[in-house]
Amino acid sequence: MNAELIPYTKMSVKTEKAAIDLKSYQAHEGDTGSSPYQVALLTQRILDLTEHLNAHKKDFASRRGLLKLVSQRRKLLDYIKRKSEEKYLELINNLGLRR
Repeated sequence: MNAELIPYTKMSVKTEKAAIDLKSYQAHEGDTGSSPYQVALLTQRILDLTEHLNAHKKDFASRRGLLKLVSQRRKLLDYIKRKSEEKYLELINNLGLRR
């Protein structure tokens, strides 16, 4: 019996992945700590987790992690808004966020 092994895939959800250019949010080369960069990074992770949860509806542990990421991003956005309203508006427009 020489049967080919075909990897098991349940149902693949084909969606276009919206990649965010993280380099454009860095304040300087090698910057990983600035608030706009962190918001962009969290947004990318949130999009990835949302895509995962669309395929795996009963994955409640990942859903909890998603809620924590959204909360963390909200706190960072509130901080940016306190510091500079202009940068906040520019950031949410570039990332396509509501509010």
